Amino acid sequence: MSRTLSRRLPVLVALALATLSACGNDDSPAAEQPTATPEAPSVRSVDDPEPRLAVTYDGGVLVLRASDGEVLLDEPLDGFLRVNPAGDDRHVLVSRTGGFTALDVGSWTADHGDHGHSYADDPALLDLTVAAEEPGHVVVHHGWTTLFDDGTGTMTSFETHDLDKPDELETETATTPDPHHGVAARTHDGGWLHTLGTSEERSGVTVLAEDGEQLAVSDECPGVHGEAFAGEVAVVGCEDGVLVVDGTEITKVAAPDAYGRIGNQAGHEESAYVLGDYKVDPDAELERPTRVSVIDTTDASLRLVDLPASYSFRSLGRTPGGDGLVLGTDGSLHVVDVRRGTVSASLPVVAPWREPLDWEQPRPTLEVVDGTAYVTEPASKQVHVIDLDRLAVLRSLTLPEVPNELVGVTG
Repeated sequence: MSRTLSRRLPVLVALALATLSACGNDDSPAAEQPTATPEAPSVRSVDDPEPRLAVTYDGGVLVLRASDGEVLLDEPLDGFLRVNPAGDDRHVLVSRTGGFTALDVGSWTADHGDHGHSYADDPALLDLTVAAEEPGHVVVHHGWTTLFDDGTGTMTSFETHDLDKPDELETETATTPDPHHGVAARTHDGGWLHTLGTSEERSGVTVLAEDGEQLAVSDECPGVHGEAFAGEVAVVGCEDGVLVVDGTEITKVAAPDAYGRIGNQAGHEESAYVLGDYKVDPDAELERPTRVSVIDTTDASLRLVDLPASYSFRSLGRTPGGDGLVLGTDGSLHVVDVRRGTVSASLPVVAPWREPLDWEQPRPTLEVVDGTAYVTEPASKQVHVIDLDRLAVLRSLTLPEVPNELVGVTG
Protein backbone atom coordinates (compact mmCIF):
# COMPACT_ATOMS: atom_id res chain seq x y z
CA MET A 1 0.00 0.00 0.00
CA SER A 2 1.84 3.06 -1.22
CA ARG A 3 1.45 6.64 -0.08
CA THR A 4 3.13 9.87 -0.97
CA LEU A 5 3.74 12.50 1.68
CA SER A 6 5.15 15.91 0.93
CA ARG A 7 6.99 18.30 3.14
CA ARG A 8 5.48 21.69 3.77
CA LEU A 9 5.98 24.09 0.87
CA PRO A 10 5.07 27.69 0.18
CA VAL A 11 2.36 27.75 -2.46
CA LEU A 12 4.58 29.51 -4.98
CA VAL A 13 7.22 26.80 -4.58
CA ALA A 14 4.62 24.06 -4.87
CA LEU A 15 3.38 25.62 -8.09
CA ALA A 16 6.90 25.73 -9.50
CA LEU A 17 7.47 22.08 -8.66
CA ALA A 18 4.15 21.13 -10.21
CA THR A 19 5.16 22.91 -13.41
CA LEU A 20 8.44 21.02 -13.54
CA SER A 21 6.87 17.66 -12.74
CA ALA A 22 4.28 18.11 -15.48
CA CYS A 23 7.04 17.00 -17.86
CA GLY A 24 7.46 13.77 -15.88
CA ASN A 25 5.12 11.29 -14.24
CA ASP A 26 4.01 13.22 -11.12
CA ASP A 27 0.40 14.28 -11.67
CA SER A 28 -0.30 15.43 -8.11
CA PRO A 29 -2.02 18.86 -8.19
CA ALA A 30 -0.53 21.77 -6.31
CA ALA A 31 -1.88 25.00 -4.93
CA GLU A 32 -1.46 28.06 -7.12
CA GLN A 33 -0.82 31.55 -5.85
CA PRO A 34 0.61 34.40 -7.88
CA THR A 35 1.91 37.66 -6.55
CA ALA A 36 0.55 39.12 -3.33
CA THR A 37 -2.32 41.59 -3.41
CA PRO A 38 -1.57 44.79 -1.48
CA GLU A 39 -3.84 45.90 1.35
CA ALA A 40 -6.99 47.27 -0.27
CA PRO A 41 -7.79 50.92 0.46
CA SER A 42 -11.46 49.98 0.79
CA VAL A 43 -10.97 48.18 4.12
CA ARG A 44 -12.97 49.94 6.80
CA SER A 45 -13.61 49.45 10.50
CA VAL A 46 -17.22 48.68 11.44
CA ASP A 47 -18.95 48.82 14.81
CA ASP A 48 -20.33 45.30 14.68
CA PRO A 49 -19.61 42.11 12.71
CA GLU A 50 -21.29 42.11 9.29
CA PRO A 51 -22.63 38.65 8.38
CA ARG A 52 -22.40 37.80 4.68
CA LEU A 53 -23.48 34.94 2.43
CA ALA A 54 -21.83 33.34 -0.59
CA VAL A 55 -24.51 31.86 -2.87
CA THR A 56 -23.99 29.90 -6.07
CA TYR A 57 -26.29 30.08 -9.07
CA ASP A 58 -26.22 28.72 -12.61
CA GLY A 59 -23.48 30.95 -14.01
CA GLY A 60 -21.67 32.34 -11.01
CA VAL A 61 -21.52 33.15 -7.33
CA LEU A 62 -23.04 36.03 -5.36
CA VAL A 63 -21.88 37.60 -2.11
CA LEU A 64 -24.72 39.17 -0.12
CA ARG A 65 -24.93 41.26 3.00
CA ALA A 66 -27.13 39.16 5.27
CA SER A 67 -28.73 42.14 7.00
CA ASP A 68 -30.50 43.44 3.89
CA GLY A 69 -29.64 41.15 0.96
CA GLU A 70 -27.61 43.74 -0.93
CA VAL A 71 -25.51 42.06 -3.62
CA LEU A 72 -21.90 43.04 -2.95
CA LEU A 73 -20.38 40.80 -5.62
CA ASP A 74 -21.69 38.96 -8.66
CA GLU A 75 -18.82 36.86 -10.02
CA PRO A 76 -19.59 35.03 -13.29
CA LEU A 77 -18.08 31.52 -13.33
CA ASP A 78 -18.58 28.63 -15.73
CA GLY A 79 -19.57 25.10 -14.82
CA PHE A 80 -21.25 23.61 -11.79
CA LEU A 81 -20.12 25.40 -8.63
CA ARG A 82 -20.00 24.36 -5.00
CA VAL A 83 -19.10 26.47 -1.98
CA ASN A 84 -17.35 25.26 1.17
CA PRO A 85 -16.43 27.02 4.42
CA ALA A 86 -12.69 27.64 4.51
CA GLY A 87 -12.80 27.63 8.31
CA ASP A 88 -11.60 31.15 9.13
CA ASP A 89 -15.05 32.81 9.03
CA ARG A 90 -13.92 35.06 6.19
CA HIS A 91 -13.03 32.98 3.17
CA VAL A 92 -15.04 30.47 1.15
CA LEU A 93 -13.61 27.81 -1.16
CA VAL A 94 -15.41 27.59 -4.49
CA SER A 95 -15.21 24.13 -6.10
CA ARG A 96 -15.10 24.58 -9.86
CA THR A 97 -13.53 23.03 -12.94
CA GLY A 98 -9.80 22.81 -12.23
CA GLY A 99 -9.80 23.06 -8.45
CA PHE A 100 -10.73 24.98 -5.32
CA THR A 101 -10.62 28.79 -5.62
CA ALA A 102 -10.59 31.08 -2.58
CA LEU A 103 -13.30 33.72 -2.30
CA ASP A 104 -12.81 36.54 0.21
CA VAL A 105 -16.30 37.58 1.33
CA GLY A 106 -14.79 40.78 2.76
CA SER A 107 -16.04 40.69 6.35
CA TRP A 108 -14.11 39.58 9.44
CA THR A 109 -13.32 40.25 13.08
CA ALA A 110 -9.80 40.35 14.52
CA ASP A 111 -9.72 38.62 17.90
CA HIS A 112 -7.82 40.49 20.59
CA GLY A 113 -8.59 38.18 23.49
CA ASP A 114 -11.09 40.09 25.60
CA HIS A 115 -12.48 41.98 22.59
CA GLY A 116 -12.46 42.08 18.83
CA HIS A 117 -12.26 44.63 16.02
CA SER A 118 -14.56 44.12 13.05
CA TYR A 119 -13.75 45.09 9.47
CA ALA A 120 -15.46 45.12 6.08
CA ASP A 121 -14.09 45.22 2.56
CA ASP A 122 -15.24 44.63 -0.99
CA PRO A 123 -15.56 40.86 -1.57
CA ALA A 124 -13.36 39.38 -4.27
CA LEU A 125 -12.46 36.09 -5.92
CA LEU A 126 -8.75 35.62 -5.18
CA ASP A 127 -5.96 34.45 -7.46
CA LEU A 128 -5.52 31.44 -5.19
CA THR A 129 -6.52 28.04 -6.54
CA VAL A 130 -5.62 24.60 -5.24
CA ALA A 131 -5.62 22.56 -8.42
CA ALA A 132 -7.74 19.40 -8.53
CA GLU A 133 -8.94 17.12 -11.33
CA GLU A 134 -12.19 16.46 -9.46
CA PRO A 135 -12.54 18.78 -6.44
CA GLY A 136 -14.40 16.95 -3.69
CA HIS A 137 -14.83 17.32 0.06
CA VAL A 138 -13.42 20.14 2.18
CA VAL A 139 -12.89 19.44 5.89
CA VAL A 140 -12.02 21.99 8.58
CA HIS A 141 -10.70 20.48 11.79
CA HIS A 142 -8.17 21.23 14.50
CA GLY A 143 -6.94 24.41 12.85
CA TRP A 144 -6.39 22.76 9.46
CA THR A 145 -8.34 22.95 6.20
CA THR A 146 -8.03 19.82 4.05
CA LEU A 147 -9.12 19.45 0.43
CA PHE A 148 -9.67 16.12 -1.34
CA ASP A 149 -9.18 15.56 -5.07
CA ASP A 150 -11.33 12.61 -6.12
CA GLY A 151 -9.55 12.39 -9.46
CA THR A 152 -6.05 11.77 -8.08
CA GLY A 153 -6.54 10.91 -4.40
CA THR A 154 -4.41 13.92 -3.46
CA MET A 155 -5.09 15.50 -0.09
CA THR A 156 -3.97 19.12 0.32
CA SER A 157 -4.05 20.88 3.68
CA PHE A 158 -3.01 24.19 5.15
CA GLU A 159 -3.31 25.91 8.50
CA THR A 160 -6.68 27.66 8.36
CA HIS A 161 -5.54 30.97 9.82
CA ASP A 162 -2.86 31.26 7.10
CA LEU A 163 -5.58 32.34 4.67
CA ASP A 164 -5.21 35.79 6.23
CA LYS A 165 -2.05 36.06 4.12
CA PRO A 166 -2.90 34.11 0.95
CA ASP A 167 0.31 35.13 -0.81
CA GLU A 168 2.30 33.33 1.91
CA LEU A 169 0.09 30.24 2.14
CA GLU A 170 1.96 26.99 2.67
CA THR A 171 0.47 23.57 1.98
CA GLU A 172 1.11 19.94 2.85
CA THR A 173 -0.02 17.09 0.64
CA ALA A 174 -0.44 13.35 0.82
CA THR A 175 -1.88 10.84 -1.65
CA THR A 176 -4.21 7.93 -1.01
CA PRO A 177 -3.29 4.51 -2.45
CA ASP A 178 -6.03 4.83 -5.10
CA PRO A 179 -8.15 7.73 -6.34
CA HIS A 180 -11.76 7.62 -5.17
CA HIS A 181 -14.63 9.82 -4.02
CA GLY A 182 -13.20 10.32 -0.56
CA VAL A 183 -12.57 12.61 2.35
CA ALA A 184 -9.60 13.48 4.55
CA ALA A 185 -8.78 15.45 7.68
CA ARG A 186 -5.72 16.26 9.76
CA THR A 187 -5.33 14.73 13.21
CA HIS A 188 -4.37 16.59 16.37
CA ASP A 189 -0.75 15.44 16.12
CA GLY A 190 -0.24 16.41 12.49
CA GLY A 191 -1.18 13.07 10.95
CA TRP A 192 -3.95 12.21 8.51
CA LEU A 193 -7.33 10.49 8.63
CA HIS A 194 -8.62 9.49 5.21
CA THR A 195 -10.97 7.11 3.46
CA LEU A 196 -9.90 4.07 1.46
CA GLY A 197 -11.27 2.87 -1.85
CA THR A 198 -11.03 2.87 -5.61
CA SER A 199 -13.10 4.38 -8.37
CA GLU A 200 -15.25 1.22 -8.28
CA GLU A 201 -15.54 0.51 -4.55
CA ARG A 202 -14.98 2.31 -1.24
CA SER A 203 -14.25 0.26 1.85
CA GLY A 204 -12.97 2.01 4.97
CA VAL A 205 -10.63 4.48 6.65
CA THR A 206 -7.08 4.71 7.89
CA VAL A 207 -5.18 6.88 10.37
CA LEU A 208 -1.61 7.88 9.53
CA ALA A 209 1.16 9.47 11.56
CA GLU A 210 2.74 12.66 10.26
CA ASP A 211 5.51 10.61 8.61
CA GLY A 212 3.00 8.36 6.83
CA GLU A 213 3.16 5.37 9.20
CA GLN A 214 -0.19 3.61 9.39
CA LEU A 215 -1.50 3.73 12.96
CA ALA A 216 -4.96 2.24 12.45
CA VAL A 217 -7.12 0.92 9.64
CA SER A 218 -10.60 -0.51 9.12
CA ASP A 219 -12.17 -2.01 6.01
CA GLU A 220 -15.56 -2.49 7.71
CA CYS A 221 -17.21 0.45 5.97
CA PRO A 222 -18.69 -0.43 2.57
CA GLY A 223 -19.53 2.64 0.51
CA VAL A 224 -17.72 4.95 2.95
CA HIS A 225 -18.88 8.54 2.48
CA GLY A 226 -18.79 11.77 4.43
CA GLU A 227 -17.52 12.70 7.86
CA ALA A 228 -18.33 14.82 10.89
CA PHE A 229 -16.60 15.51 14.18
CA ALA A 230 -17.93 15.36 17.70
CA GLY A 231 -15.14 17.29 19.34
CA GLU A 232 -12.03 15.27 18.49
CA VAL A 233 -13.93 12.10 17.56
CA ALA A 234 -14.64 11.52 13.87
CA VAL A 235 -17.73 9.75 12.53
CA VAL A 236 -17.51 8.37 8.99
CA GLY A 237 -20.58 7.08 7.18
CA CYS A 238 -21.03 3.58 5.72
CA GLU A 239 -23.76 1.69 3.89
CA ASP A 240 -24.38 -0.35 7.04
CA GLY A 241 -23.77 2.15 9.86
CA VAL A 242 -20.74 4.28 10.72
CA LEU A 243 -17.17 4.10 11.91
CA VAL A 244 -16.30 6.07 15.05
CA VAL A 245 -12.64 7.09 15.00
CA ASP A 246 -11.23 8.19 18.36
CA GLY A 247 -7.51 8.73 17.94
CA THR A 248 -6.23 5.37 16.71
CA GLU A 249 -9.27 3.42 17.96
CA ILE A 250 -11.80 2.64 15.24
CA THR A 251 -15.19 1.25 16.28
CA LYS A 252 -17.88 -0.02 13.91
CA VAL A 253 -21.42 0.99 14.82
CA ALA A 254 -23.83 -1.22 12.91
CA ALA A 255 -27.09 0.07 11.47
CA PRO A 256 -30.28 -1.70 12.58
CA ASP A 257 -30.91 -2.68 8.94
CA ALA A 258 -28.70 -4.82 6.71
CA TYR A 259 -28.52 -1.82 4.39
CA GLY A 260 -28.63 1.34 6.47
CA ARG A 261 -26.70 4.01 4.61
CA ILE A 262 -25.43 7.06 6.44
CA GLY A 263 -23.62 9.27 3.93
CA ASN A 264 -24.14 12.83 5.19
CA GLN A 265 -23.44 13.96 8.73
CA ALA A 266 -23.51 17.14 10.83
CA GLY A 267 -21.20 17.38 13.85
CA HIS A 268 -20.67 19.82 16.70
CA GLU A 269 -17.48 20.85 18.48
CA GLU A 270 -19.04 20.60 21.94
CA SER A 271 -21.50 17.73 21.51
CA ALA A 272 -20.81 14.01 21.69
CA TYR A 273 -23.64 13.39 19.20
CA VAL A 274 -23.50 13.38 15.41
CA LEU A 275 -26.60 13.81 13.26
CA GLY A 276 -26.76 11.76 10.07
CA ASP A 277 -29.13 10.86 7.28
CA TYR A 278 -30.48 7.30 6.96
CA LYS A 279 -31.46 5.35 3.83
CA VAL A 280 -32.54 1.71 3.53
CA ASP A 281 -33.19 1.05 -0.18
CA PRO A 282 -30.01 0.16 -2.11
CA ASP A 283 -31.93 -0.03 -5.41
CA ALA A 284 -33.74 3.32 -5.23
CA GLU A 285 -33.00 5.84 -7.98
CA LEU A 286 -33.49 8.46 -5.28
CA GLU A 287 -34.67 7.47 -1.85
CA ARG A 288 -36.56 10.11 0.08
CA PRO A 289 -35.98 9.09 3.70
CA THR A 290 -38.16 10.11 6.65
CA ARG A 291 -35.74 9.11 9.41
CA VAL A 292 -32.42 10.53 10.56
CA SER A 293 -29.72 8.85 12.62
CA VAL A 294 -28.16 10.07 15.85
CA ILE A 295 -24.76 8.62 16.78
CA ASP A 296 -23.60 8.87 20.40
CA THR A 297 -19.80 8.78 20.29
CA THR A 298 -19.48 8.22 24.06
CA ASP A 299 -20.83 4.67 23.81
CA ALA A 300 -20.73 4.08 20.02
CA SER A 301 -24.50 3.71 19.77
CA LEU A 302 -26.96 4.65 17.05
CA ARG A 303 -30.64 5.48 17.18
CA LEU A 304 -33.17 6.52 14.56
CA VAL A 305 -35.56 9.47 14.76
CA ASP A 306 -38.81 9.63 12.79
CA LEU A 307 -39.61 12.86 10.95
CA PRO A 308 -42.92 14.16 9.58
CA ALA A 309 -41.37 14.60 6.11
CA SER A 310 -38.42 13.61 3.95
CA TYR A 311 -35.33 15.74 3.41
CA SER A 312 -32.21 16.02 1.21
CA PHE A 313 -28.46 15.87 1.74
CA ARG A 314 -28.46 19.68 2.08
CA SER A 315 -30.96 19.58 4.95
CA LEU A 316 -28.81 18.81 8.01
CA GLY A 317 -27.45 21.24 10.59
CA ARG A 318 -26.86 21.82 14.30
CA THR A 319 -27.99 24.46 16.78
CA PRO A 320 -25.43 26.32 18.93
CA GLY A 321 -26.49 24.12 21.84
CA GLY A 322 -25.90 20.91 19.90
CA ASP A 323 -29.40 19.84 18.91
CA GLY A 324 -30.01 18.68 15.36
CA LEU A 325 -31.74 20.60 12.57
CA VAL A 326 -33.44 19.06 9.56
CA LEU A 327 -35.06 21.05 6.75
CA GLY A 328 -37.99 18.92 5.65
CA THR A 329 -39.79 18.70 2.33
CA ASP A 330 -42.89 19.83 4.22
CA GLY A 331 -41.23 23.26 4.27
CA SER A 332 -40.48 23.22 8.00
CA LEU A 333 -37.23 23.36 9.93
CA HIS A 334 -37.37 20.56 12.51
CA VAL A 335 -35.35 20.61 15.74
CA VAL A 336 -34.11 17.16 16.84
CA ASP A 337 -33.34 16.63 20.51
CA VAL A 338 -30.25 14.45 20.06
CA ARG A 339 -30.26 13.23 23.67
CA ARG A 340 -33.86 12.05 23.67
CA GLY A 341 -34.05 11.17 19.99
CA THR A 342 -37.23 13.16 19.33
CA VAL A 343 -38.40 16.11 17.27
CA SER A 344 -38.80 18.87 19.85
CA ALA A 345 -39.99 21.78 17.67
CA SER A 346 -40.80 22.72 14.07
CA LEU A 347 -40.90 26.05 12.23
CA PRO A 348 -42.56 26.56 8.82
CA VAL A 349 -40.04 28.35 6.59
CA VAL A 350 -40.59 27.58 2.88
CA ALA A 351 -43.33 26.14 0.72
CA PRO A 352 -43.47 22.32 0.53
CA TRP A 353 -40.96 20.98 -2.01
CA ARG A 354 -39.77 17.77 -3.62
CA GLU A 355 -36.13 16.75 -3.96
CA PRO A 356 -35.02 16.72 -7.63
CA LEU A 357 -33.48 13.56 -9.08
CA ASP A 358 -30.36 15.42 -10.23
CA TRP A 359 -28.28 16.22 -7.14
CA GLU A 360 -26.81 19.32 -8.80
CA GLN A 361 -30.22 20.95 -9.22
CA PRO A 362 -31.28 23.64 -6.70
CA ARG A 363 -33.42 22.64 -3.75
CA PRO A 364 -34.07 24.34 -0.38
CA THR A 365 -30.77 24.27 1.48
CA LEU A 366 -29.88 24.82 5.14
CA GLU A 367 -26.78 26.67 6.35
CA VAL A 368 -26.16 27.39 10.04
CA VAL A 369 -23.75 30.04 11.29
CA ASP A 370 -23.63 30.38 15.09
CA GLY A 371 -27.17 31.23 16.23
CA THR A 372 -28.56 31.99 12.77
CA ALA A 373 -29.91 29.60 10.17
CA TYR A 374 -30.17 30.51 6.49
CA VAL A 375 -32.58 28.61 4.24
CA THR A 376 -32.74 29.04 0.47
CA GLU A 377 -35.99 28.84 -1.45
CA PRO A 378 -35.16 28.46 -5.14
CA ALA A 379 -38.82 28.70 -6.23
CA SER A 380 -39.07 32.26 -4.89
CA LYS A 381 -35.38 33.27 -5.33
CA GLN A 382 -35.13 33.94 -1.61
CA VAL A 383 -32.95 33.25 1.41
CA HIS A 384 -34.79 33.19 4.74
CA VAL A 385 -32.94 34.26 7.88
CA ILE A 386 -33.89 32.44 11.10
CA ASP A 387 -33.09 33.25 14.72
CA LEU A 388 -32.47 29.84 16.29
CA ASP A 389 -32.83 31.07 19.88
CA ARG A 390 -36.39 32.24 19.26
CA LEU A 391 -36.97 29.83 16.36
CA ALA A 392 -38.42 32.63 14.27
CA VAL A 393 -37.94 33.91 10.73
CA LEU A 394 -36.32 37.36 11.00
CA ARG A 395 -36.41 38.38 7.34
CA SER A 396 -36.36 37.10 3.78
CA LEU A 397 -33.81 38.25 1.21
CA THR A 398 -34.74 38.34 -2.47
CA LEU A 399 -31.97 37.41 -4.91
CA PRO A 400 -31.45 38.28 -8.59
CA GLU A 401 -30.76 34.60 -9.39
CA VAL A 402 -32.04 31.16 -8.38
CA PRO A 403 -29.91 30.13 -5.37
CA ASN A 404 -28.26 26.72 -5.21
CA GLU A 405 -25.56 26.25 -2.56
CA LEU A 406 -24.65 28.75 0.13
CA VAL A 407 -22.09 29.36 2.87
CA GLY A 408 -22.36 32.05 5.52
CA VAL A 409 -19.90 33.88 7.76
CA THR A 410 -20.60 35.89 10.89
CA GLY A 411 -18.08 38.58 9.92
